[in-house]
Amino acid sequence: MFKVLAVAIAIAATTAVAGAQAPSASKAAVKTSTQTSTKRHRRAAKKESQADLQKEAKVSEADARATALKEVPNGTVKSVELEREKGKLIYSYDITVAGKTGVEEVNVNAIDGTVVGKKHESAKTEKKEAAQEAKEKKTTK
Repeated sequence: MFKVLAVAIAIAATTAVAGAQAPSASKAAVKTSTQTSTKRHRRAAKKESQADLQKEAKVSEADARATALKEVPNGTVKSVELEREKGKLIYSYDITVAGKTGVEEVNVNAIDGTVVGKKHESAKTEKKEAAQEAKEKKTTK
C-alpha cells in the first residue's frame, strides 16, 4: 500500500512540475515562430533576378513592345524594364516622341498583355525617378 501511495505522489509531482513549465515552453514556441516568420519576410523581400522574372512572364517582350507602341503613335522605345510593381509583373517602357519633351511611360502586364498604366513624365520627373532607382540599387548591394 505504501508503494502505491509513493508512486501516486511521484506521478502527481511530475505532472504538477510539467504543467508549471508548459506556459513558459509555449512562450518560447511563440518566440520561435515569430522569429521564423520574420526570417521568411526577409527572404520574401529579396530582389528577384531578371531571369526569374522572365521565366514567370507569359507575354514575350516583343509582343509587349508592340502593345506599348500602339499606345504612343510615332514613338520610339528609349528603355524597357521587366519588373514587379505593386505585386504585378510588368514591362515598363519609356517611349519618346519626336518634337515632345519628356517620355511616355507605358506599363504592360507581362502575364496577360494588357496595358495597366500610361503616364507622361517630364524630363525633371524622369531625372528624379532615375536618381531614386540608383539610390535603391546602392542600398540593395
